Amino acid sequence: MRLSTFAAAAVLAVTPIAVQAQDVTPLVSAEWLKAHADDDNLVILDIRADIENTDLGELPYIANAVVAPYNTAGWRTEIEGVPGQIPPAEQIAELIGSLGIDGDDHVVIVPWGTDSSEFGGATRVYWTFKYLGHDEVSILDGGWRQYDAQGGERVAEAAVPEATEFPYEVREELRATTADVEAALAAGTKLVDGRPNAQFLGEAKSPVARVAGTIPGAVNLENSAVYSAEYASFARPETIAALAEGIGLGADEDNIVFCNTGHWASVVWFALHEVGGNKNTAMYDGSMAEWTADPARPIQ
Repeated sequence: MRLSTFAAAAVLAVTPIAVQAQDVTPLVSAEWLKAHADDDNLVILDIRADIENTDLGELPYIANAVVAPYNTAGWRTEIEGVPGQIPPAEQIAELIGSLGIDGDDHVVIVPWGTDSSEFGGATRVYWTFKYLGHDEVSILDGGWRQYDAQGGERVAEAAVPEATEFPYEVREELRATTADVEAALAAGTKLVDGRPNAQFLGEAKSPVARVAGTIPGAVNLENSAVYSAEYASFARPETIAALAEGIGLGADEDNIVFCNTGHWASVVWFALHEVGGNKNTAMYDGSMAEWTADPARPIQ
C-alpha cells in the first residue's frame, strides 16, 4: 500500500512484519487484526457508511485504515438500467488503485458488522477483489463492532493513500450472467436464492424487481442465516455445511446464488464458496433486477 508522505513516515517508524501466505484467510478476528495491523503490505479497508455522522466522538476511524464507503465510493453502478452491477474492470481497478492498494497487498475489509445485510457490503467488496483475481483479501469478522469491543486503536482521521496501479485478471467463473442462469435452468443446475423467505415465496418484493417470485426451481438460503447480528460473527464451516445440506446442495455441487442486485447474494456466495469451500459457486450480480426486466423470462 502507498500512503502519503506524512502517513508513510508514520508507518516507517514501526518495524514491519511480513504477511505470510497462511495468514490470508476469508475471515480474520479483531485480535488478529490488532496483532498484524503494522504488517508490511497490509491494508485495512474501511467501507463503513456515514462515519462522520455517528456518535463516535473525536476518534471515529480505524488506525491506518483507508476509507471507501460501500454505498458511495463506486463499488457498484447501474448498467443498462440494472442497478448494483460491478463496474467495468478497469474502472473498479482504478478505484482500488486510488486507495493505495497494489497487487502485493493483503486487504482486510471492515464493515460496521451490524447485521447480515450491512455485512453484505464487505462480502460484495470481497467478491469484487476475487473477481479481479486478487486472492490476498479477508473480512474482519464482526466488523467495527468486534474491532471496537476488542479495543482496536481509533484515530481522528482516515489514512491518506497515495494512488498506485492495481493489476487485475478477471475470473469470469465467479460471475454468472443471465445467459448462464438460463443455461443452468436448462441443465438443472442448483439456483440458490439468498433473499428473505418472504421474497423467495413471492409474499414481498424489492422495488428493483418487476414482479414478485423467484427463478423456477430455486432453493432458499436466507443471507441472515449465515451471520449473527446478535453476536457479530459469521457462521462457521460446519454450520454452512449443514445449511447447504438442508437445501440439498452437495459439498462441491455447481450452483449459482442470486438475490435482487447481487448484494445479499454475495453474503451467501461468501458462505458457500469461501468459508464453506465450494469452489463451484458463482454469483449472479444482475439477480432479480435483471432477470425480471424481461417479461419473457419465467418466474415461479
